Amino acid sequence: MLAMLIGAHVRDDDPLTAVAERKADVVQFFLSDPQGWKAPKPHPHGEAIAADPVEVFIHSPYLINVASLNNRIRIPSRKNVTQHADGAAAIGAKGLIVHGGHVGANDDVEAGLDNWRKLFEREQEKGGFKVPILIENTAGGENAITRDLDVIARLWDKVGEFGAGFCLDTCHAFAAGWDLATAVEKVKAITGRIDLVHLNNSRDEFGSTRDRHANVVEGEGTIDPDVLVEVARAAGAPVVVETPAEGQATDIAYLREKLG
Repeated sequence: MLAMLIGAHVRDDDPLTAVAERKADVVQFFLSDPQGWKAPKPHPHGEAIAADPVEVFIHSPYLINVASLNNRIRIPSRKNVTQHADGAAAIGAKGLIVHGGHVGANDDVEAGLDNWRKLFEREQEKGGFKVPILIENTAGGENAITRDLDVIARLWDKVGEFGAGFCLDTCHAFAAGWDLATAVEKVKAITGRIDLVHLNNSRDEFGSTRDRHANVVEGEGTIDPDVLVEVARAAGAPVVVETPAEGQATDIAYLREKLG
């Protein structure tokens, strides 16, 4: 059995140095301002990143909301997903993580699910995305698309045929009230896959709907680290900690020791 790949989300300016500092096997970062709409520029270390054996994942900007019924949000969101998928492919990334998004308070969630399907349909007409799109579960928000398992199941009825991947975030799941002991089994029953795990502890209590990450160990986390280890083991996918930077090396070393 291959050893599990374990790494971290790091600053985007020099990810390979961060990889070395953390002794990571996998790395995640942004290609542009996570709070902006700008298309990513070629990464200054792009060739080195593509040539390095470290496994790379790219996180899309937070503003992206493919599900939105607002044209001024949905249309640039679609464009941005394609731009970041292209940028991710240019540096050899294994996937692009995109949050599930949400619809407005008075909007029909079904329309948001249809918008996700349209994203994949439109791109398939052009040959498909250059890297897998990994849809991530979210912690809270009214009319959220990937907060609740039943809505994720409805989403997968729309996008599963296009090869959509899934990114499981443990802090988000815990905040949304999921039982982490059964989360992997339930997600895989819906999606058939987990492509990446964001193994984050939570600063807030179970069911809080608050998205505040803590280090896996030696931080302010309210999730038993052993529970997180078992999620990673069950998922059998690469693991990225999106935890405070000063504790990431310790988080990775702990997980590597526990997971072998």
